[in-house]
Amino acid sequence: MAYKRTFGHIPGHPEGSTYSNRRQVQKAGLHAHLQAGISGTAKQGADAIVLNGGYPDDRDYGDEIIYTGHGGQDPVTKKQIRDQDLDDPGNAGLVRSQLEGLPVRVIRGAGGEKPYSPSSGYRYDGLYKVVAHWFANHEDAPQFRVCQFQLVKIYDQVAAGVVVDNPDLSATAESTSVQGPAPHKKTTVSKAVRSAQVVKNVKGWHKHRCQVCGIVIEVDVGPYSQGAHIRPLGRKHGGPDVESNMLCLCPNDHVRFDNGALYITDDLKVVNALNGEVIGPLRVHPRHVIDLDHIRYHRSQLPNIP
Repeated sequence: MAYKRTFGHIPGHPEGSTYSNRRQVQKAGLHAHLQAGISGTAKQGADAIVLNGGYPDDRDYGDEIIYTGHGGQDPVTKKQIRDQDLDDPGNAGLVRSQLEGLPVRVIRGAGGEKPYSPSSGYRYDGLYKVVAHWFANHEDAPQFRVCQFQLVKIYDQVAAGVVVDNPDLSATAESTSVQGPAPHKKTTVSKAVRSAQVVKNVKGWHKHRCQVCGIVIEVDVGPYSQGAHIRPLGRKHGGPDVESNMLCLCPNDHVRFDNGALYITDDLKVVNALNGEVIGPLRVHPRHVIDLDHIRYHRSQLPNIP
């Protein structure tokens, strides 16, 4: 059975579930591999990691993890013999998850740091968010560089505002009281749950090219863009999480569009709301059909715009 990469919880395997070995973890759909620590690719992102004492550079603080990437080890001695890089699909996958805000499942093994590891086997410890990555000298072989990732616990995937691709979650979420990572205090927030597949479809059709300005932003793991809802999600606006209510935008135009500096006419022209100047036509794709009702709703939220 082919592994289905899913971002978020796996139904039937709640946080705290335990497994005797990696084969059971894989069979549950929690992680793609029997040995590799990172489950992911540069294109899709990383959906899971295993933390089991693989690198001396790893640090486990429970709510926060400093995780060392993959690559550069001698397959026999396990000693570091070369630098790590982002050509490795697992490392690139974690960077992609950072860029896209994709949640990462963390599976801890008995070989990891106490007191956060199970006494035997493996345990699914919930969702984490990749918040940063960098390169550092390897602790045991400082002549070589390793890629490191900072992950923080998502106490509630809705409250964290991350993309979650779960069939049992509704399109919008109620306000939720959550306990954030230390030292943050308890807070009440309301965020919408977004489908990873919808974002992936829209970005894929446009190949990450901004529909307003036409640029493609290249980062160390490839092109980057953002999915922007035309009619916002959530209780106030009630926008649906579908391709017809989403644009593929660069970060600058995403901010401009969300804050009313840009709007789109019924004939799909982009207008600078600050001076009325027509910037040009919205870039379109035959598979990406935009619902004009959402375009009109966006305009209705702006002052003095027909």
